[in-house]
Amino acid sequence: MRALLDTHAFLWWISDDPRLSEKAKEIISDGRNELFFSAASGWEISIKAGLGRLEIPRDLQRFIADQLSRNVIRVLPIYLSHALHIRTLPDHHRDPFDRILVSQALLEEMPLLSSDPQISRYSVGVVW
Repeated sequence: MRALLDTHAFLWWISDDPRLSEKAKEIISDGRNELFFSAASGWEISIKAGLGRLEIPRDLQRFIADQLSRNVIRVLPIYLSHALHIRTLPDHHRDPFDRILVSQALLEEMPLLSSDPQISRYSVGVVW
């Protein structure tokens, strides 16, 4: 299975947060699955860390790169097609990071691991 991690799913996985669902844990820990971390999630983490809303233990770039490597998670770049596809999405969610993740999941044909109930209003596969 190929799957895209929502930002919170990635953060909850690397911090062993109990809010991560058992199903999400199964998918992330199964080495047969191909996991993706969106460049948009990196952007979101960077903004939240800069605002003091997210505590990152050390240099952000090194920390994220290390976590992606340790967990065998690939980076999904934001392509122009992902950005432009957002215009076709219904306005269920105001968060631009979530909207780009939905667009990426749809165009790349993979489910999104997310606990966000608003995301399930889109025609994207959601696993939680």
